[in-house]
Amino acid sequence: MFRHPAHFIALGAGAGLVPFAPGTFGTLLAFPIYWVAAPRLEPALYLGGVALLFAIGVWACGVTGRALGQPDAGSMVWDETVAFLLVLFFTPAGVYWQASAFGVFRFFDIAKPPPIRYYERIFKGGWGVMVDDIVAAFYALLVLSVVRLFIH
Repeated sequence: MFRHPAHFIALGAGAGLVPFAPGTFGTLLAFPIYWVAAPRLEPALYLGGVALLFAIGVWACGVTGRALGQPDAGSMVWDETVAFLLVLFFTPAGVYWQASAFGVFRFFDIAKPPPIRYYERIFKGGWGVMVDDIVAAFYALLVLSVVRLFIH
């Protein structure tokens, strides 16, 4: 993990090294980052930061995937972290909403409904690792939006 800065990033500062459900722990990593950053940043700056973290993830996951010999190794969880930071930005405040967002995002990240697998095949290296989770984030936000329509 410490041989290259890209590995530290791609492995989610160690969250991806958990022996069970590393993607879940990578997603959980987004919570403290969000809770610290969101209240301190203007929305445009927050989204710009997420875009920057996405770009860093493309690089870090590409380097780490090549080093591990697996383009999308399960231990690389930065993609979940960044995608869930995006989900949290658009999720209504409150523990219920954030917990629901977590569950819905994890469902789509694991189930990978179409066209997620298509994008995994089309985009190579770090792009493929990062893009599929952004699509899972879109699905999660779509579900949360529909639920919110019926609740409010």
